[in-house]
Amino acid sequence: MRQKLLIFGLTVLFIGAIIAIGIRSVDSQNDMVARGKYLVDAVAACGYCHTPRAGAEYNMKMYLAGHPADNPYPRYNFNMMQQNIFLLTSPLLSAFSGPFGTSFASNLTPDKETGLGEWTEKMFIDSMRTGHHQGNKENRKIFPPMPTKHYALMSDADLKAIWAYLKSIKPVKNEVSPVLNRLGRPF
Repeated sequence: MRQKLLIFGLTVLFIGAIIAIGIRSVDSQNDMVARGKYLVDAVAACGYCHTPRAGAEYNMKMYLAGHPADNPYPRYNFNMMQQNIFLLTSPLLSAFSGPFGTSFASNLTPDKETGLGEWTEKMFIDSMRTGHHQGNKENRKIFPPMPTKHYALMSDADLKAIWAYLKSIKPVKNEVSPVLNRLGRPF
């Protein structure tokens, strides 16, 4: 009888430990997503460029979905340098044009076709570390005004938290225009 009671007690402790570890893992993931949200919204200010807006109002239906493909974008003219103009932005504050070419805030939502849905965590972190699209140094550099040097200094834990949060938000289908070189041609 004592042996059965001991086995029962150990079984209950074992199951309890497994449940506690599972709960802690879920809490840990929730903590990571919450930290990612804080980093995206407050520290890294991703929405400032990646969420289109009109004036001060963000279009929350397009939260982190990048520049809408069907919207106009600025076109830099090299004569503007003589007037000390080095950067133009769209009215939505999500497309930018300068001597480097024209860049469009990309879709950071987990949409599989137009966003980060097919990316891996490693691709995302490598992209932030190298400043190259999809983290591949063979790909084009990420254009201004994306502060890649700033994000390259973030810790792995912070970049993983940002990634966890980006994977948790609502996917938005929005095909963003490709980056354009100085002559207005896609890279």
